[in-house]
Amino acid sequence: MSDVLTELVAQAVEQTARRRKPRGDAELSVLASAAPEPRDFVAALCAQGLSVIAEVKPRSTSQGSLTHDYRPIELARAYEIGGASSIPTHEVGFGGSPEHLLATRDTVDIPILHEDVIVDEYQVLEARAFDADALLPIVAALPTDRLAELLTQTRELGMEALVEVHDADEVDTALSVGAQIIGVNHRALRDFTIDRASSARLRDRIGSRQVIVGESGIRHAEDARRLAEAGVDAVLAGELLMRAKDPATVIKELAP
Repeated sequence: MSDVLTELVAQAVEQTARRRKPRGDAELSVLASAAPEPRDFVAALCAQGLSVIAEVKPRSTSQGSLTHDYRPIELARAYEIGGASSIPTHEVGFGGSPEHLLATRDTVDIPILHEDVIVDEYQVLEARAFDADALLPIVAALPTDRLAELLTQTRELGMEALVEVHDADEVDTALSVGAQIIGVNHRALRDFTIDRASSARLRDRIGSRQVIVGESGIRHAEDARRLAEAGVDAVLAGELLMRAKDPATVIKELAP
């Protein structure tokens, strides 16, 4: 595990312990049971052409602050044409909160991805209680047995998981636990370098039955076109959209 990921995991553990104090697992379970039925995240990514998962976040671990005027609800509305939105709830690394997730869900009809460093069952319950449709576990952050347990819990609650990988070994782990959606993160967590060719290299290893998402380092429409040609079903874009004056137009350019 890289130093960056080790720090993010530690922050997630602390954050989860703090959130658990005022609202425990039992209360969250009740809220999760009462939440509306999850929307079909897989179908959103498998629509004709390339789909876009648009991140709504004020910060990133690699670039720091992305905006001084964070309006998640307005951004999600602008992003709605892309197919799905990702709402980070990791506080330190991404500046998010579960409240952003719930507020955004009430304003859009597209599936919402709960994006955090998932390390605990509480976070899975939290995602469903706050009306998320999917979440994003990172293979490198979890032992294989824990990844399998959290994926099972996710599906028992009606959600799906975008399982994030960085290399061939992690692809094999994701497949071994039954991941249906695999996200190839082009950004190395150790030094933040970008390798946009990693999705193409790992495409055959992942196979044709899984949905493949190319994550990070999407600079413009040409990057998205190359990923689509390599067999990627969707791209996850954050910094590009957060810095754009007209994010809706940028999404149309990424997935014409």
